[in-house]
Amino acid sequence: MTREKETCEVDSSCGTCDKSSSCSPEERETHERERLDKRLGGIRHKFMVMSGKGGVGKTTVAINLSVVLAMEGLRVGLLDADIHGPNVPKMLGVELKPLGGAGGGLRPIEVLPNLHIISMAYLIQNKDNPVVWRGPLKHNAISQFISEVEWGPLDFFIVDLPPGTGDEPLSVAHLIKNVDGSIVVTTPQDVALLDSRKSVNFSRVLKIPVIGIVENMSGMKCPHCGKDIPLFKIGGGEKAAKELNVPFLGRIPIDPEMVQTCDRGMPYVTSYPNSEATKVLQSIAQQCKEYVENKPTYKMQSAQSQF
Repeated sequence: MTREKETCEVDSSCGTCDKSSSCSPEERETHERERLDKRLGGIRHKFMVMSGKGGVGKTTVAINLSVVLAMEGLRVGLLDADIHGPNVPKMLGVELKPLGGAGGGLRPIEVLPNLHIISMAYLIQNKDNPVVWRGPLKHNAISQFISEVEWGPLDFFIVDLPPGTGDEPLSVAHLIKNVDGSIVVTTPQDVALLDSRKSVNFSRVLKIPVIGIVENMSGMKCPHCGKDIPLFKIGGGEKAAKELNVPFLGRIPIDPEMVQTCDRGMPYVTSYPNSEATKVLQSIAQQCKEYVENKPTYKMQSAQSQF
């Protein structure tokens, strides 16, 4: 007579459990899925920030959007899902903070009272060494960043994805399943727009709503005469949004100080709260809140008051 296996009630990863050797692969997979669902259950909304190609300022947008939301009193988690080029900790000035443990998992790094992050950068001992991983390893890492990190209750969970439509975006869509929407970041020139269209269609294939397109590096004001200088053109992102029938969230102009603040590890929106670029980023954050408020099954409410 075969004894039925008892339900696993251990709230820890199978990789760290001394009893996991007695479990079948199916049982371990079920347990990990349950832990993942438990973590996601405390998160109100999940956004993916994407780009079709690198160098368009996607991480800058994801970071400053997260900071704006956190400064408005909303609890925000930011997952740096760029396994090969994790830059979020450096750009937020917390790259030297050590990871700590909590309740059988990892404690995310606190940037602001309402903003916490996790990144592959904290697990690389030598910052000059490349991460040479194939798809399955990256999938497992992203899964652990969600299920083994004590995120707590969150209003927004923002995933900063690497450029393109490869392993990491697929893993996030598979693991989270009910992603609320994607934000596609592009620059106005034709080559960037060509790739941003792929990101929009990628979201549609996976049935992830496109919240909208952000046109970054959209012109620059001359510091002497105040006239617009179209370094990378202006208006291409808005034109692509109209052609693809998705919302256009705004144009973020080039500001040399944005580069300086990123290198110093200081969020741009807190360093230059009255700049034109900050006002656009605040508008994008407002549109993200309106997006979730207008969803039929959702009523905007702070996670702090619900949990």
